[in-house]
Amino acid sequence: MNTKELLKKVRKIEIKTKRLSNHIFGGEYHSTFKGRGMTFSEVRQYQFGDDVRSIDWNVTARYNEPYVKVFEEERELTMMLMVDVSGSEFFGTTNQFKKDTVTEIAATLAFSAIQNNDKVGLVLFSDQVELFIPPKKGKSHVLRIIRELIEFSPKSKKTNINEALKFLSGVMKKKAIVFVLSDFMDDNYAKTLKIVGNKHDVTGIRIYDSFDEELPNLGMVPMLDSETSSVQLVNTSSKSVRNQYKANALQLKDEFINSFKKSGSGTININTNDSYVKKLLSYFKNKA
Repeated sequence: MNTKELLKKVRKIEIKTKRLSNHIFGGEYHSTFKGRGMTFSEVRQYQFGDDVRSIDWNVTARYNEPYVKVFEEERELTMMLMVDVSGSEFFGTTNQFKKDTVTEIAATLAFSAIQNNDKVGLVLFSDQVELFIPPKKGKSHVLRIIRELIEFSPKSKKTNINEALKFLSGVMKKKAIVFVLSDFMDDNYAKTLKIVGNKHDVTGIRIYDSFDEELPNLGMVPMLDSETSSVQLVNTSSKSVRNQYKANALQLKDEFINSFKKSGSGTININTNDSYVKKLLSYFKNKA
């Protein structure tokens, strides 16, 4: 991808996701993650999207306009985006690849964070940590994150969520808001996730394609494993083959839901055909 094409793609994603974060997610993100009960810092005038529970009624009555209490945690939060860039993310049977949906969601979350003057960092992972961008503030920083999400070429096509979580645990000493975006075609990460979940506010966002969960009857089909590059002839007409495929997919989905639940973390399941806007909004509202 040349520079002109890249900038055009970045701009397209910026326009779409920034509009969403400004008009929809800014207030929801604010009310969901901004802490109360931390060290009191100051009062300031009420702004659209502020949690009404933080209004200082004494100051409000004195000045005859709403003021809110600002706590130390509210002054600066850190969001970490952990994004799976393994081979299975380059798969999609309808509108777009899973990778494209992941990029849009990550960009929307990042713009929501900087709108609230918070830091955003990025971890791209396969079966190893491919890229780490330390948390910073500002639009130019978010645009750099979007560029990496669009054009980064990973060294490996495999997946190891456990290794990525171990890395995060090592580099993030202070509490952060963590979003893990992946199709979660992996297992054996529950133990490390529990350690991370005890320290950070973690949400797993599982992005999947309909064909990830159910194999259609298409006869004999050569299939490429996007993470190992091996090709195998599969008889999709066989009901037992389709049932086994479905059972394996369900097992990975259950692993995702149960692992995050046991760690005290949240989960969102998003099909590439879904409106991720509705799914995210619903999650934020329930979490607030």
